[in-house]
Order: sequence, then C-alpha cells, then structure tokens
Amino acid sequence: MGLLNGLMGNAAEYSTDEIQKELGPILTDNENIEKAFKILRDGLIFTNKRLILIDKQGVTGQKVEYLTIPYKSIIRFARESAGILDLDAELKIWLSGTAEPIVKKFTKNTNINEVYAILSKHVLG
Repeated sequence: MGLLNGLMGNAAEYSTDEIQKELGPILTDNENIEKAFKILRDGLIFTNKRLILIDKQGVTGQKVEYLTIPYKSIIRFARESAGILDLDAELKIWLSGTAEPIVKKFTKNTNINEVYAILSKHVLG
C-alpha cells in the first residue's frame, strides 16, 4: 500500500534518521527534525525552526530544491480529513504574499491531526 500511496501523490511518514542525513548540511545549530513525510521523491519536513519542502527534479532526482518556509510566514492553514469514500486528507498552507495555498495530500493512515498540531504549535505558539 505504501508504493500505491506514493504513486498517487499521497504523503506517508518516513524515518527522521534518513532525512537527518540528507538535510544535515543545511540544518542550523540546534535545529531538530520533528516529523518527515515523503510524497513520491519529494518531502515535507517539519523542524523546530521551519518547514522545509523538498522537490527532487529530473529523471534521477539528483537535482534537488529545498524550499524553506519560516513558520512566521504562514498566515493560515487548514486540514481536510479523509472521508468514507475519500481516501486521503489534505493540508493547505497559505503564505504571506501568496493567494493560492500549498496543498499536500496525506494517506488516511497518516495522522493529519498530528501534522496540524505541529503547525499550530509553531505558527500560533
């Protein structure tokens, strides 16, 4: 089911140890990864200091863009839970100066409430 979810573009949680190795060179002192989600080859990483979106490009995925979103730039966010027939949940994040949200889909098995709580802690706290 994990491969199918990845092919459908749904996020699934993955090892913070694995992503810690990849992001080690760009993390700041005392920056810790709290949660990491993988969507196909891309990633959605929550640290204690920022949100990092990973966009792996090209056939091999060797070209990688790391987009940092400071939590203070997030002006609102929403979650849409999975329904009976709808198998995925959505997270929408609006940034200061943008009209359209960033939208990420999560599998029904991923605890979207946990993701929402992480955002709440950093944006509202």
